[in-house]
Parts: sequence; C-alpha cells; structure tokens
Amino acid sequence: MVDTKKVVIIGCGNVGMSYAYALLNQKTYVNELCLIDLNKERVEGEVMDLNHCLAFSPSTMKIEVGDYPCCKDADLIVIAAGANQKPGETRLDLLKKNASIFKGIIDNVMASGFNGIFMIATNPVDIMTYITQKYSGLPHHKVIGTGTSLDTARLRYLIGDKLKVDPANVHGYVIGEHGDSEFVPWSNVNVGLQKISDFLYEDDMKKIAEEVKNAAYEIINKKGATYYGIGMTLVKLTNAILGNEHAIAVVSNYDETNDVYVGLPAVLDGSGVSRKIFFDLNKEEEKKLQNSIDIIKENIKDLF
Repeated sequence: MVDTKKVVIIGCGNVGMSYAYALLNQKTYVNELCLIDLNKERVEGEVMDLNHCLAFSPSTMKIEVGDYPCCKDADLIVIAAGANQKPGETRLDLLKKNASIFKGIIDNVMASGFNGIFMIATNPVDIMTYITQKYSGLPHHKVIGTGTSLDTARLRYLIGDKLKVDPANVHGYVIGEHGDSEFVPWSNVNVGLQKISDFLYEDDMKKIAEEVKNAAYEIINKKGATYYGIGMTLVKLTNAILGNEHAIAVVSNYDETNDVYVGLPAVLDGSGVSRKIFFDLNKEEEKKLQNSIDIIKENIKDLF
C-alpha cells in the first residue's frame, strides 16, 4: 500500500500558488494536493494549469480543487489566506484584518475532523500561528508558523554573496518576531567553523542585518508582493515534516514561558516540532529577543 502524504493549501493567491508550483518542481513527499480558496473559478484554473505540468515534473501527485471536508485526512494544512501587506504597511498592521478571517477558516477545518499539522504563512505570522492554535485546540507542537525561516535564508544568501561562499556553508539564524523587531544573533554566526567576526566588520554586519529586515518592504515597493521566497521556504519545511527528517529550522514555535509563538530554532519531524534547539546569547541579544517577544505579546493581549 502506497503511503499517501496529503497537503491542503488554504488561500491560493501569490503565496499559496508559489508554494504549489515549487512543490511541483521539486522531489517532495507530497502525492496528494488539495487547493481551497473563496474564488472557486480561479482555483479550477490553477489546478488545470498545475496538472498540465505533471508530464515534466519530478513529482507525482494528484492535484484537485477542494473544500473543507477534504481537510479531514490531510497530513498538513498550509494556510496562506488573508489580506496582503501593502506598501507602507507593517506586518502587524494586518493583524485585525487577518484575525477575523482565520476564525472562519479554522472552525471549518476542525469541523472536518482534521487532526494533522498546521503550517501558517499568513502575516503577522507569529500571531496568526498563536491564533490558529487557540482556535483549533491542537497541541502546540502541531501548529507551526514559517517564522524567520525566510529571513534566515536571506541572511545566509547575503553573507554568502559578500564572502563568495556557498550560503549552505553559512551557519546562523535570524530570530524573534518575523517583523521589525527580528534580529541576527551575530555571536552565533559561523562560516564553516570560523566566527563571522573573522570575515566581517561590525558595520558590515549591521548593513546585512538591515538588508535582511527590510528585504520584504523593498520587494513589495518594487513589485507589489513577495512570494517566491516564502513558497520555497514552505517546501523546505513541508519536506522536513512529511519526510520525518528531524531537520532544524527557525520556525514560529511555542514559547511556554512567555505564552507566545516566536521564531526560534526547532527540530521538525512527522510530529511537527519535536524539540527546541537552545543556544547561548550575549546580554544585548537576550534583551533584543525579549523585546521582540514583548512586542508579540502586546499585540496578542487584546485578541483573547
């Protein structure tokens, strides 16, 4: 019997479809893909277009238009629905718009009998992940946000580009809120086994950190939205979960001490977040992380 891995995408705009297309272009563990969106006609066209790619795809999967009952036997539900971030808006400006949208989505998903893993891409992602867990009642480890995974990919790309090394050999993370308070704990960044301070001056580090933090704003100002990067990020996280890879990623995961979801390293496997990865921060970095957590908490407190 074939082990079926089913993914449902809720929200088939730029992010949802970039994710679907990226899944189709890579070897993944997904062999059933179901698309849900308020615009049924749009989804029918997207499904046709994706299915026509299968002859040239390394993946073999069944792709179909869905509705909430198809969530019942899903292994993973990825939510990319919600209002888009507009030029001049912060991710936190989206909160009130997207919180109300999520209530209806989660209620419909849970009514189907779903008991798999949620992965959230909608911004502000840390808070939307928290909301999803509260509305669904699922264990914290089964509700995950994309967190600062894409920010971390941007960081590694920029360092690699600056030093002319493969980004895969740059080891470091962006942590905290996926937003304006995120930061790079430079004390833990290495290239190979060498400290980043052997390669970059402090001014270089500050410049790179600002580029990472402002990347989404710049892309939105230039082309209206950012979606390819998060689409690829979602595939990476999907494979870690459905392939039971025990891979480390910087995702929005639950911090019990502060009662928030925040971007920190964790091990992902078939259960969702199987355990957290802890590392030492210096005093300045500890303050930055707590500041980031406090901002998330401040924006959550009036929701429940």
